[in-house]
Order: sequence, then structure tokens, then C-alpha cells
Amino acid sequence: MKAIFLDCNDQLAPVWARVLRPDDPPIDVNRKAFARDELPKIIGGYDIAIDDHSYMPTPLVAQCPELKHIVFLGTGPASYMNVGELNERGIKVHIIKGYGDTAVAEHTIALLWTCARDLARMDREVRRGVWTPHEGVQLLGKTLGVIGLGGIGREVARIGKGMGMNVIGWNRTRHAEIDVPLVDIDTLLARADVVSMNLTLGDETRGFLSAERIARMKKGVIYVNTARGALADEAALIAALKSGHIRHAGLDVFHNEPLPADHPLAKLENVTLSAHAAFRTPEASETLLRRSIDIVNRITA
Repeated sequence: MKAIFLDCNDQLAPVWARVLRPDDPPIDVNRKAFARDELPKIIGGYDIAIDDHSYMPTPLVAQCPELKHIVFLGTGPASYMNVGELNERGIKVHIIKGYGDTAVAEHTIALLWTCARDLARMDREVRRGVWTPHEGVQLLGKTLGVIGLGGIGREVARIGKGMGMNVIGWNRTRHAEIDVPLVDIDTLLARADVVSMNLTLGDETRGFLSAERIARMKKGVIYVNTARGALADEAALIAALKSGHIRHAGLDVFHNEPLPADHPLAKLENVTLSAHAAFRTPEASETLLRRSIDIVNRITA
């Protein structure tokens, strides 16, 4: 079976070289950028494609009848492909869990601090010669509401407790690994001074933070999303940021990526942005890529 890493960028290339072993199956690597409609040229003739967050629309994938497996580098392929449609075509989508829980949680907390103290805006202003000390939010004793208590959410909760925050959570299921008080979603939104979105995107969670739920959030709340942009109603989020109902948002993920420079979110001063980078640390990347190769090993064995 033929395999290709379809979108290995310059950042991942040296990591890929480090984790490869002599006994691994041959995997071709594409390091050239390509337009979305060029996807069939990249993966045509391959049985297995490793995908680092490239969009894989079903009509384009359908032009590649040999393809039977997609190894998605992460846990949220629904933002980049229609998993159900691909399964119906006989293509199995593999995901990789737990490779970067700490990395994503630390990035979440970094965005939280940046939002609370308005650091990104002051950085921009000082560079322009504007000296305006903005008043921030002290987080000690504030309530952190974690939506989604999988590996990442539990790590966010652990760090939040270490910072002296009162942590509450909402999760679709209860299990023994959750060690924070669970409340219903309306209670969490009403009580939390900070809301961290850590759900997995799927049909049941798309648009989870609806306009109605955003309206129920505590006035002046800080909202951080390092999960998936489509978990929230984008128009309602923008409106709440403009009105001040949401004091500040720290966003690593968006409905459309890369985020266009003229997007409304990019124009708001009370939004701190990062480029879907929460999982990008050497430790997480090495684990992620090694596990992707292990999946190819199992498929081809």
C-alpha cells in the first residue's frame, strides 16, 4: 500500500525526520503548498494519506478511488472533511488522541492571561508609540468554567486550580477521571468569569455555544477557544464582543482557516488571535507524528 504525508510544512519536516525509523514503511512526503482544488493531484494513486489540517472535500477525495485511509493529525477532522461521507465511500478516517493535552492546555492558559491583562493590545500600542496602561482582571478567586472535560479540558482545569481559580465544568458524560464539580451548562455560563471551550467538534456539538447561550454568559466574561471555531455561533460571538457582553476573547481556532486579514474578528481590539498553534510544541509534534506513522504501520502490516 502506498502512503503520503500530503502537507508536511517546514516546521514539521525536521520533526518528521527525527521520528522516522529505519523499519518504518515508505511514506512519501509532499512539502509544497497547493490550492484546495489540487488535492487529487497530491493524493491520487495513494491508499493512505496523512493530513495535517488540509481541507479534504468529499468531491475532490472521490477523484482518488485508491484512497482507503486518512490519518488526521489531531482529534477534530470534522472541521476539514465530512467524515460520514468519507466512511460511506469506504474511506476510514483515523484520529490521534492525547498527543498534546498539556501543550493545548498551556496555550489555553496563555490566551487566558493575555486576555485578562489585555497584553496583546498594549503590545500593539506600545510599538506604535501609544502609552496607555489598560486595567486588567485579577484571576485569583475567579470562576473558570471548562466546557468539555476530556484530556485537554481536565488539564486546563488542573492548571486553573493551581492558579487559585474556582473551577467548574460541564461534560456530556460523567466519568471517574473528572475531579471538578460538574454543573449544567446554563449554570456554568451564568457563574463563570472565564469560559474555556474544550469540546470535540461533531454533529452534536457544532454551534454548541449558540446565540442564546452566549446571551446567558456572565456580562464581562472572558472566552477562550482552543478547540474548534465552529463550536460557537460566530456572528453572535462578534456581536457580544462589540457590545462588551464578552470582555475579551482568546481564539486559536476559526470557522475558516487561515483567518482572512479583513475578517471582523481581526478588526476587534478585544480579541487576541493565534494561528491554530495550541498543539505546536516539539514534544507534542513528535508524539503526534510518531503515532501517525504507527497507524500506517498497522494498516500496512
